[in-house]
Amino acid sequence: MPRRAQNNPRQIASKACGCARCLEEFPPKEYGERRPRRDCIGAWQARYRDPAGKQKARNFPLDKGGKKAAEAFLDKTRTAVRERTYRDPERGKITLGKWWAEFWEVQQKKGQTTTRNRKSGLWRAHIEPKWAEWRLIDLEYMALQKWLSNEVKGYETQKKVKELLDALLDAAIKDGERISVNPAEHLEATAPKPVKHPDDLKPPTAAQYALIHAALPEYYQRIFRDFAYETAMRPGEVAGIRLHCLDEEERLIYIKEILISDNGRLRRQEVPKTEAGLRAVPCTPTAWAAVQWMVEKWKPKGTRSRVGDGFDLHKEELIFRGPRGGALNVNNIRRPWRRACIQAGVARKTINEETGRPEWWPRPYEYRHDVTSRLHHAGVKEVDAQRFLGQKRGGKVTWIYTHESEGARENVRAALTGEDGRVSGLRAVE
Repeated sequence: MPRRAQNNPRQIASKACGCARCLEEFPPKEYGERRPRRDCIGAWQARYRDPAGKQKARNFPLDKGGKKAAEAFLDKTRTAVRERTYRDPERGKITLGKWWAEFWEVQQKKGQTTTRNRKSGLWRAHIEPKWAEWRLIDLEYMALQKWLSNEVKGYETQKKVKELLDALLDAAIKDGERISVNPAEHLEATAPKPVKHPDDLKPPTAAQYALIHAALPEYYQRIFRDFAYETAMRPGEVAGIRLHCLDEEERLIYIKEILISDNGRLRRQEVPKTEAGLRAVPCTPTAWAAVQWMVEKWKPKGTRSRVGDGFDLHKEELIFRGPRGGALNVNNIRRPWRRACIQAGVARKTINEETGRPEWWPRPYEYRHDVTSRLHHAGVKEVDAQRFLGQKRGGKVTWIYTHESEGARENVRAALTGEDGRVSGLRAVE
């Protein structure tokens, strides 16, 4: 190991100083006359090597106790280099926008397409306009929290923005400690958390579904009434069914891939929403008849194309399609469904306070709630319902999808008043 320099920190020559050394290095004829001085007023320079062995230096002005500050800095830096805790302050001067480009180069290859699109949208809509030109080392907790509370609207949006910003800055710490602390780590979503009444979360009743189904065109009755109402499959799972997914003998449908919307374009995805979505769905006679009707109408090919290019749908293999033969998408599912709900007098329109966008009830997705409740009231085990629905957690089947049965409130009232033949358990307390 080379010997440590004896003149470190050292005082560097200044064009404004009139000491003998500075006058010699910066002659008055070239740099102007200065008043002669005995002591130099030049800055103190501390020199050190980073963990990679690269020479670095930092200057300290004389009027701020330069030499003592330089010596203290050297002691601290040498210890950090020796203990492998050194952080190069220059690396933290990168702007958040440039750091996002490096961060996203890796992140855009991770996770599901819909998740990546959501993160990219949050960056463009909320974080980039405000913070892209800020350096990492200039970001502070209180400024971030005020921005999150005052300029980002809605609890769920605040929560997702906080998670993305936290991950972005945490990556800066992991990348050779560009910053020493993560100012987004303790950010909080301060907007009121939306809470819906249980009645607003319930699926339509059997009578309401009958009205909706009757208002649907005959073609869509096959999709909604005969198939989705019987299987509770997600729309993307229905759209992705191909001939090789059918088990004729057992009347099963194997969920092997789905169709998703990638910024408005349909694409294939090998894995469903979660790995639990890879399952076999048993069909009722009604659901199987709907499958056979679609097979007879469209005569899909039995080839098994690779997913490969996600936007190459291979529509010739699809079983469930739109009425003109195209792949099922958001529009050719949502529009006829909404028209039927309105015609049946069942539709309910509300405005989302967070986004300002209209929301309609019921959605086709409510089929999952309805089927789960029917399975629960029929005594089907939670683990079996979980596998049938393709849920990753069994508890979610109960506390999200299961709702009270029809007539439950009247049954409770009758039990409490003794009208069902039993003696009421309520008594007056004197």
